[in-house]
Amino acid sequence: MRRVLSSMRDGIGFDTALVILTLSYLFVFAGLPLIYNVVISFQTVDVFSLGTLMHPSAGTENYQNIFDDRQAGTVLWNTIIFTLGSVAIQFTLGFALALFFHQNFTGATWIRGLFLAAWVMPGLVVGVLWNWLLSGDFGVINHVLENVGLIDEPVFWRSDPETSLYSVMIANIWYGTPFNMILLAVGLSSIPEDLYEAAELDGANAFQRFWTITLPMMRATIGAVLALGVIFTLQQFDLFAAITQGGPAGSSTVAQYWSWELSFREFDFGRGAVISVLMIIVVLLVSVFYVRSTKAETQL
Repeated sequence: MRRVLSSMRDGIGFDTALVILTLSYLFVFAGLPLIYNVVISFQTVDVFSLGTLMHPSAGTENYQNIFDDRQAGTVLWNTIIFTLGSVAIQFTLGFALALFFHQNFTGATWIRGLFLAAWVMPGLVVGVLWNWLLSGDFGVINHVLENVGLIDEPVFWRSDPETSLYSVMIANIWYGTPFNMILLAVGLSSIPEDLYEAAELDGANAFQRFWTITLPMMRATIGAVLALGVIFTLQQFDLFAAITQGGPAGSSTVAQYWSWELSFREFDFGRGAVISVLMIIVVLLVSVFYVRSTKAETQL
């Protein structure tokens, strides 16, 4: 014991201790819940048996029930539309803002910092804010659109099945765009200015410099940003809870919110765990793409 303490004081073995503590933390607070979630997805678990260690086995019945559920198709489609739409628009706006603030003008750093204020806000606060902005009766969005002549009567964004999902998507785009901007701005700052100067001397215009220099040099960063965007969007729950609660009539229900509904409204924890397991698989696949992108970036 004395020898171990002596080696710790000398710095020998300290890194090993940190690794062991980190792995222990991850196993207790991430590994065990993940394992438990996978286990109960094959069991029959309700509110009465949740506190017990042993639950009746359901085999693959929970998975079959999820795939046979009439709501599954709508939830899958909503999840795809919400995820791809949010990620694509967040990335496009974030890239445009990153290119804009990459220019040298007075106050660029300060204005970019103001954009980040939206991203550091808690998701539930953002949801409450947009819940008010998108209100059909007294929302600011309707007021502005009516004043500029784009609509003749109020649009009930949150309660109309045709617009409920897009109302949450608008809030999520506003929420996630600053994160995309800051990551892409870091990637832009790593590109040597000499490349742009040489291309400009060769007669390349702004679009040609963007297409032949910026995009190829940003390829790894773009891949990482898109992967993180998909992961974070699939984890988005607060906005749905604050704006639409999955309604009306399930028109804005996505996979992550459906999992919560099954578990904590219908108390069918087994089926709720099934959706979580399927989403974990998707996130792991996207994470592999993210890791490859970061490796490619470090090799540039």
